[in-house]
Amino acid sequence: MTGRLERLAERDRAVLRFALDGKVCEALAGDTVLTAILTNAPALRRSEFGPEGRAGFCLMGACQDCWVWQEGGPRLRACSTPLAEGMRLLTEAPEIWP
Repeated sequence: MTGRLERLAERDRAVLRFALDGKVCEALAGDTVLTAILTNAPALRRSEFGPEGRAGFCLMGACQDCWVWQEGGPRLRACSTPLAEGMRLLTEAPEIWP
C-alpha cells in the first residue's frame, strides 16, 4: 500500500505497530488513527454511497466522515483518536456489526 500522506517532520518519535485490514503497519507515537492510516494507505475508507475513497473531511471530530472499525470492537473517529500499539483496525464494517 502507498500512503496518501508523506511524513516530512517529527520522524524521531517511537514506532507503534498496528494492523490495518489484517496487514501490519507502522506509525509514530502521538499520531491519530487518521494520520496512521493515511501514511500507510491511499484512503481512510470507502464512501457508503459509491466506490470513492474517503480521507476525512473536517479533521476535528465534527463531520462523521472518518469513522473506522476496530476488529471485535466499536467503531471510532479516526481524526480524534490517538493510535495505540497493537490496534486492529478495519476500513470496512465487519460482517457482524450492530
